Amino acid sequence: MIKPIQWRNRTLILLDQRRLPRDVRYLRLKRVADVAGAISTLAVRGAPAIGIAAAYGVVLGVCAQMRDGAARRNARGLRRALDRDIKTLRATRPTAVNLFWALERMRRRFQSLPAAATGADAAAALEDEAVEIHREDEARCEAIGRWGATLLPKRATVVTHCNAGALATGGIGTALGVVYAAARAGKAVRVFADETRPLLQGARLTAFELKQNGIDVTLMADSMSASLIRKIPVDAVIVGADRIARNGDTANKIGTYALAINARYHGVPFYVAAPASTFDLTLAGGKDIPIEERNPDEVTGSNSQRIAPAGIRVFNPAFDVTPAELITAIITDKGIIRPVRVRTVMSVIGGKRKS
Repeated sequence: MIKPIQWRNRTLILLDQRRLPRDVRYLRLKRVADVAGAISTLAVRGAPAIGIAAAYGVVLGVCAQMRDGAARRNARGLRRALDRDIKTLRATRPTAVNLFWALERMRRRFQSLPAAATGADAAAALEDEAVEIHREDEARCEAIGRWGATLLPKRATVVTHCNAGALATGGIGTALGVVYAAARAGKAVRVFADETRPLLQGARLTAFELKQNGIDVTLMADSMSASLIRKIPVDAVIVGADRIARNGDTANKIGTYALAINARYHGVPFYVAAPASTFDLTLAGGKDIPIEERNPDEVTGSNSQRIAPAGIRVFNPAFDVTPAELITAIITDKGIIRPVRVRTVMSVIGGKRKS
């Protein structure tokens, strides 16, 4: 299984997902600015993967300070530089909460160091923390897969949207992690993947990933899902998430909301798969989730070719919010949230396991 994020000798190695599926190329990053650029331009994407990459970015920032000698001269300067690096990384993507969760965790780890800690101590501690964030996400993906696989029959047809697989996480994925776990359990799973306009993550990434891993996958345009669900028996729609509010309202790639409406109308279970780190319990509901608006060129052009009239106005939100009432269950590493409401979210994510 291709790994989108690797950490070797204090170098962040990222699979450049902008080039898939035609080219499999890796970026070797050693500067915070390069990590921020990779996140903002979608070289690395997927909420868990963004958080992991950002955590390693903080380590690179401290290492750069040590190379410049600032860490040895002035511990206060190191703290200012770390704050500046975190601010740079926070500004890359506004919706995916794993980014902010990981950066805050890195800040807390730095603040926990004793006053006498050296720059080398800080670099080592932050590196340990980033590696642990990465390892934890791998374990979370496995747990999500195990919980989710129990929801699928022995022969299952699944519809998914965007990419929530190994390419988007530190492990086997969230939504696709359920598919992989079910396949490992001996279940026959076929997947219909939405192409996911305008950036075609389903076509470029999900279809690529599933095909690489021997999963039966069929690609379709986003507008075809309702016709598909009406035509053939579909056992589940499974998607990932970028931020989930306290009441279960879920932000995910644009087009998810429409897919949820289709599923509800046709009586198909609609599942969200996400780790506990994707929940933002400070937000009461989906109306409070910030939605990223991306470059109009993503809609007006394709493969550097203009497909729309020059000067046309464009509406291009990267995400939409699916109301909790349309979600059959949320599959997390801590258990399955069902029905989706404040009480059940808090009982699972708040520490008490509930399946």
